[in-house]
Amino acid sequence: MTSADPGRRSLLDLFQEEARAQAQILSDGLIALERAPNDPVTLEACMRAAHSLKGAARIVGVPVGVTLAHVMEDCFVAAQEARVTLDAVYIDMLLCGVDMIVRIGQAEEIDAQTTLESEVNAFVEGLNARLVGDSDGSRELALATSTADETDRLRLGATYDVSSRDRANDEPRSHTPRHTHSAMRSNEAHALHASDESNLTSRSDEAHTLRASAETHRSRASQEASRPTEARMLRVRAETLDRLLSHSGETLVESRWLKPFSQSMLRVKRIQHDASRALERLHDTFADSAPLDARAQAALDEARRLTNEAHRQLSERLAELENYDRRSTHLAQQIYDEALACRMRPFVDATGGFARMVRDVARSLGKEVRLVIAGETTQVDRDILDLLDAPLGHLLRNAVDHGIEAPSLRRALGKPEIGTITLEARHSAGALFISVSDDGGGIDLDALRRNVVHKRLASEDTAVRLSEAELLEFLFLPGFTMRDAVTDVSGRGVGLDAVQDVVRQVRGSLRVTQDAHAGTRFVLQLPITLSVIRSLIVEVAGEPYGLPLAHVVRTLVLPANAIDTLEGQQHFAFDGKRLGLVTAHQILQTPSFEATNDALDVVVIGQGASSYGIVVDRFLGERMLVVQPLDKRLGKVRNIAAGALMENGDPLLIADLDDWLRSVEKLVAGGELGRVDRSASRTTTASAKRVLVVDDSLTVRELERKLLASRGYDVAIAVDGMDGWNAVRGEHFDLVITDIDMPRLDGIELVTLIKRDAQLARTPVMIVSYKDRAEDRQRGLDAGADYYLAKGSFHDQALLDAVRDLIGEAKP
Repeated sequence: MTSADPGRRSLLDLFQEEARAQAQILSDGLIALERAPNDPVTLEACMRAAHSLKGAARIVGVPVGVTLAHVMEDCFVAAQEARVTLDAVYIDMLLCGVDMIVRIGQAEEIDAQTTLESEVNAFVEGLNARLVGDSDGSRELALATSTADETDRLRLGATYDVSSRDRANDEPRSHTPRHTHSAMRSNEAHALHASDESNLTSRSDEAHTLRASAETHRSRASQEASRPTEARMLRVRAETLDRLLSHSGETLVESRWLKPFSQSMLRVKRIQHDASRALERLHDTFADSAPLDARAQAALDEARRLTNEAHRQLSERLAELENYDRRSTHLAQQIYDEALACRMRPFVDATGGFARMVRDVARSLGKEVRLVIAGETTQVDRDILDLLDAPLGHLLRNAVDHGIEAPSLRRALGKPEIGTITLEARHSAGALFISVSDDGGGIDLDALRRNVVHKRLASEDTAVRLSEAELLEFLFLPGFTMRDAVTDVSGRGVGLDAVQDVVRQVRGSLRVTQDAHAGTRFVLQLPITLSVIRSLIVEVAGEPYGLPLAHVVRTLVLPANAIDTLEGQQHFAFDGKRLGLVTAHQILQTPSFEATNDALDVVVIGQGASSYGIVVDRFLGERMLVVQPLDKRLGKVRNIAAGALMENGDPLLIADLDDWLRSVEKLVAGGELGRVDRSASRTTTASAKRVLVVDDSLTVRELERKLLASRGYDVAIAVDGMDGWNAVRGEHFDLVITDIDMPRLDGIELVTLIKRDAQLARTPVMIVSYKDRAEDRQRGLDAGADYYLAKGSFHDQALLDAVRDLIGEAKP
């Protein structure tokens, strides 16, 4: 069978996955054995990994893989039987074997794998020689045992798979090592391949066996300690999971629409109850005035019966609706949580190879370093986990090179010769915290200060005044390094800068702390998932925007008299510094900002010198948003990161605050930064009468807004009664125009709330409704409305005349 055969191609893909999984188990196990050479659990895990890899290589016909895995398995068995001790020399040799396994797994074709045959044979010969020299048995006995063992395996042929050792229930082994000459082992491997080709009856059986091996050992690698019952694993495309999460998020939003509908039905129930009571009063009135004839009494009794029946059925249907609302919301939340969990992976999936890397870097620098990983089961978003490999690798190499001292210096300081680096992941306050800390010498702040001055990043006087936190921020600048010469490990000044760039990509933050002679600690604060983001919702030019809270430093209400102008740019005092002030309108290129009062809603973003206050129209609250990626055909939309849906289903855009900062810096550099014109805003507020239009119909709302705006009125809109109630409590209006039938809070209830409020009672309220009956008009007026206009007889001049009668012309 050629490698171009589709069946062969599938088998090779599976073998590559198996090789990666088993190589990781072997690498981690060997690092652990370096500290505890006789640990039986680790030796068993390594032996089984080599054994499984040998079976997988035999199935797909990779003889060099069979030869390499077999001799490594022999070595682990010898260690299990206490015939050899895995010292540093053995560990180094076996790690070289792991590197060969990785290279074999990376080869795309069989021909590329066979090119490693001479290198593998040399490795096998060297490891065999050491095993024979260290074993108590003779070379002849070892050769005989190994040959007999291989002959027995040849007899088993295709029926021998990766689980044969388990099926044999770990039958007793000979205490004599099974070693052969490398050439004989290579020939036997080819013979094994030929035997397998003749005995295998179905390539589908091969794929099934190899896939089972890969899945079994991937699960065993991450869950070896607890050994739970293994679950069946399936491959699912990442795009499919993303769509599933998006749809489940939309389902969750839609399910929440039932709550306001249920509340509106409660109002219907109250109205129906009032109607029933009115009917009873009518009956009492007739009974007191004069006896009713039979027909009138029958009609009244029928009306009473129908009213009671309607009340009963309404109560039952409402109870069913509330139960359905509760169940559907709970189910939608469960579906969303499960979909979100599909994106999550344990932190340990990102740590593969770190222990080996730390060991190799430390040995190249003449140091001894131990890596401790904590929080391996901490759940992390798949996309974030994929980005963590490079930045964590930079931080670990820095810790070995810059942090951990040489063994002689550690002895002189009274420290253990072996340095410790701790990599930890944990959840806290709705965020993911990953820290890399060492017990080294800390950062030489004096040397750092001299370096800052030498690179002309600050003057000597400024550098002396810098606090420790401000000084440490220079470490993250592009090209900044504490090394005078470039080495294989450090000196180029790209490590920490690259780490910070990755952290910013996922809307996170990075900080560093240090203690002299006690160590350095880098902490990455990241979102737990990129699919859901906690955001501050603000309004800009009538549209809602989500600002990721991870990038928001502070929100504040800034008095107009706190704004100063320095060198043509507006500033305000914040935490002992002066921050520039810019409107979100200018960043987003929307119509000019007009302040409505003497206080401004400001969001502080950025760090250090690159911090600014962004003026928005108003704060709308804080919410968890399900991130909806923008269509890729749009490319990168300036100042916008993604989209989302509000709880009421309205769309909004999630801001890219890094883009906002860059936009501000461009405006500052070009001298185009606008101003918040306070005097103009006060003039506008004083001269134009403000009207709030409350209507759930977009058509009616826009018609009334345009009509009033054309006559000079300053018009704001609200999409329902609750939105209108929030608006009148937060801003001043000269007039409120409202509909009656609206979700969440109807017009009658809105009028009642306004008229009962001591500060709002004098605000005129006009009802504009399709209901034109006398009783509807009376209900509105009884609630406190100052004017009732029916939409059925609505025309432009009627509305304008009514507004003018209530509050006068737009401008006095």
